[in-house]
Parts: sequence; structure tokens; C-alpha cells
Amino acid sequence: MTEQRAHPPTPLPQLDGVLVLDKPTGPTSARCVAALKRLGQKKIGHAGTLDPLASGVLLILLGQATKLSSFLMEGGGKVYRGCLRLGQTTDTWDSQGEVMAEAPWQHVAPEDVARDIASWTALTEQPVPPYSAAKHEGQPLYRLARRGRTAPAKTKAVKISQAAALEVSLPFVRFRVACGSGTYVRSLAHSLGMRLGCGAVLTELTREYSHPFGLGEATGLDALVADPALLAARVRPLADALPAWPRLLLTREQERRVRNGMALPVSAVDSGDAARDAGHALLCAADGTALALARREMTPLGDAWAVARGLW
Repeated sequence: MTEQRAHPPTPLPQLDGVLVLDKPTGPTSARCVAALKRLGQKKIGHAGTLDPLASGVLLILLGQATKLSSFLMEGGGKVYRGCLRLGQTTDTWDSQGEVMAEAPWQHVAPEDVARDIASWTALTEQPVPPYSAAKHEGQPLYRLARRGRTAPAKTKAVKISQAAALEVSLPFVRFRVACGSGTYVRSLAHSLGMRLGCGAVLTELTREYSHPFGLGEATGLDALVADPALLAARVRPLADALPAWPRLLLTREQERRVRNGMALPVSAVDSGDAARDAGHALLCAADGTALALARREMTPLGDAWAVARGLW
């Protein structure tokens, strides 16, 4: 019999929209993007990196949706479920790093751990992990760390709205935290260990929610690679990614003007109170297709919707 060789899947046409990916533990976010790129998606990116240790919601931006990244990050609240282990300190602040120190944890009371985690909501800044994509003099910190170079310690502003211990079974602690975009959860674990005097590392992390999508809407990477046709079925329209942006339906003439980058007088568009109060809107064709993100500004036309980002 002639040996049958598996043929690579036929590349899909370029899609426009947001894929809610359930990232597995192990690969980097970039590797997940690369796997989907091989399915014909040359214009592709993501919003909100997940470390290799982490799993869960990773928003993959396809085609015109790549233009939404900064807007998604701007108001992108996230929810994580995680587990940390007391008694260790690593160079990466998670269990995948090299152990730098070990210390007894038996003196720590479970109620102290729960109280410390609940106090995360009072934090306004946190240290940036030395192994991270944050940059010093144009170089990512992880690259400098791998070369043995020590960069100045960095901190960043954070906003944490909810934090709670779910299970305290020392030395392991399971928790859930709701926070703003850019929060390093392994930094929260590391700082807790420092305060308790025994060290701590993050051992598990799942992103349950990345505004505006939850884990229940996500599709696994293996399923998508095995059945590329599933990708087209799971891509969400651009407008779904910005539910807080009021949608304004345009006439054909208004659509033509927007495609030419021209502002539209507020008085000429049926804006509604929600859009006028918000000061921003998603301009859509008559069929609901997203055309542009617009801000309300004073222009030579007067009070107008000015194109902030075209989506064509």
C-alpha cells in the first residue's frame, strides 16, 4: 500500500474579529498566536499576555481587530483564579523559575494569609518581576535577566477590585483576584511571601475573564488546530469586543465620509443620550458592520464625531 501523508490544512481567508482562546499551560502567548497564524491568519495579535505557566482567556485579534488592542487594554478588567505555595522564592516569582531560597512556613497562620490576600484591594502599586516584558533602556527585563544583567527595580500602578482566599491548605493557598489590565499576579504572590517572611511562588494561574469575555466563551487551541474550520465559526464580530461603546448606525453617505476619515457633525447622526454622554462611539454601517471608533470633539465642523481609529 502507498503510504498516505497528512497534508497541512488549507489556509483560511483572513478573518476580522476577536477569538476568545482558552490558552493551555505551557506555550507562550506568542506561540499560540504563531499556531493560529499558520492557519492563514497573517494579520493577527493578542490583547493581554499570559505567562507560559498560565492558562485561560487570551483574546486573539484577527484582521481589523488588531487595531482594537489599545482600546481593549484601556478598560480591560480581568479575573484570575490561582494557587501559590509558601516557603520558596524563585528568580521568576513562579514555580517555573530557579529556586533562590527556601524558608520554613509553619509559623504562618491560615487567617493571616487570608487577611493578607484580602488586603490586596488596598494596593496602588506593585513591583515588576525581573523576568517580564517590561523594558529598561529599550530591552525587555527577561532578556536582560537571562544575560545576567541587573536592571533597576521597577514598580507599576495597579488597581485591584476584589481579592479573596478560596482555600488555605498550607503551604498551598488558592485564591481569586479581580484586577485592572497589566497586573502581575506572580508579583502579588511574591510580595505576600515577603510580608509573611517565608517567600511564596505562584504555582497555578487561570484567567477566567478578560473584558468583555469569559472562559465559558473560549475555545481550546488544540481543537482549533485540529479543525481550522472551527476558527471561522468562533470568531466574534469587532463590535462584541467593545460593549461599552454605543453603536451609531450611519447612512451610506455618512459611511462614505467616515471611510475617507472625515468627521460627522453630532447633530447629523442619531446619536442618542448614551453616546453623547460617553463621548465615544462605534460607528457602524447600516448592516451593523463596525466601521470606526470615534470620539466626540470640537472640530472645524463644530461638535462632531471624529474618527479615532478606522476599521476598514
